[in-house]
Amino acid sequence: MKIVEGFETARAVLSRETVSGSFAVSTSLRRSLQETFGTGDPEQAVRQIIDDVRSRGDAALRELTLRLDGVEVDSWEVPRDEITRAYDCVDAELLAALKLAAERIRDFHQAQKDAIWHGVSLKGLGQSIRPLQRVGFYVPGGTAAYPSTLLMTVIPARVASVGEAIMLTPPKKDGIPPVTLVAADIAGIDRIFRVGGAQAIAAMAFGTETVPAVDKICGPGNIFVMLAKKAVFGTVDIDALQGPSDVLIIADDNSNPEYCAADLLAQAEHDPLAEAHMVTTSRQLADEVNRAVARQVMGLSRKSIIEESLARGVIAVVASLDEAVNLANLYAPEHLCIMLENASGVVDGIKNAGCIFTGRAATVTLGDYVAGPSHALPTGGTARFGSPLNIYDFVKFINRIDIDGLDVKQLGEAASIIARAEGLDAHARAIEMRLKDIE
Repeated sequence: MKIVEGFETARAVLSRETVSGSFAVSTSLRRSLQETFGTGDPEQAVRQIIDDVRSRGDAALRELTLRLDGVEVDSWEVPRDEITRAYDCVDAELLAALKLAAERIRDFHQAQKDAIWHGVSLKGLGQSIRPLQRVGFYVPGGTAAYPSTLLMTVIPARVASVGEAIMLTPPKKDGIPPVTLVAADIAGIDRIFRVGGAQAIAAMAFGTETVPAVDKICGPGNIFVMLAKKAVFGTVDIDALQGPSDVLIIADDNSNPEYCAADLLAQAEHDPLAEAHMVTTSRQLADEVNRAVARQVMGLSRKSIIEESLARGVIAVVASLDEAVNLANLYAPEHLCIMLENASGVVDGIKNAGCIFTGRAATVTLGDYVAGPSHALPTGGTARFGSPLNIYDFVKFINRIDIDGLDVKQLGEAASIIARAEGLDAHARAIEMRLKDIE
């Protein structure tokens, strides 16, 4: 990892333009796209996929799945007995861990609902809260299964009383991983379909003969999934355009260098584009953490991915914790790990972060799996304005105005004046007719 000193230097190297590569496209990928779709532009390729699914439905899904995934699907929907059998293939300890995580996630979001789930009632006015009717959840099907993401995204929706939850995941020649099916069942998924990639997003947005259209699409994915979500936004809602995951650690000369290194490595193993950085007031700690990273990475199963990620990693040495806080707010991390004995004073100054972890033994891993709050967090600096996934992502608000309950005479005159000031005489006349009847 690169060690830099001084606030201004750190600010420059931690700028999102410097460290981010979220939508980087390799030459080989462009070549593959050109051969498959006649264009090396991923956005154009995704648009072709979406248009095809929208116009031809299941037929397009079948052809795209065979061409892109190399799998011929006989039945799109996973039958209930396949999900039941999956439980026999999941280790008992893992099953217990998933159920514990689900319970904690459910309890946290139920507490959120109890604390803030209140309709508005004011003389003549009100606001109703209504859950979304159907939400679609996308589950990537790459080299690893991520049952935790299923729990962290679906359970908040269920606490919010979403009417129906469906899941789409890429088909594989050896089937969907049993742990994915089990996690989906524990989380409360109603239906599961064997469809992946941009075509899955298109199917959920517009519906096909088999896959029902949804009101909102949630879940992470590769560049094609993200570009598809971006393209269909407006037809449906989306949770966010998640980029690579990131962490920023704030530490001082009393922090444990082994802990710091372990969390940097844990973040880096997500993805070659993952971002793992640390800000510290101690040059000695910076050196110790760098040495600890070099030791701990040996023997890790995803060593090559970690090394590619950490090649862009930064350890910034600054003069004070105030400067560290300023850097954190500028970077707006997805995960902010404050490994200090007295973290409360630092937390008060944090304005931009997806989730804050505090304490000398603070670690993102607990938040990733079992702490309770959803680990679906704003990435790429969007914590400046975005929030973690929560129950409000799965409801909508409907304003109510009871005209008979308002003082129409008093309010109507003001409405008429404003309408005429805007040149909208039909608006003004509509209220003036009612004012005349009141007199």
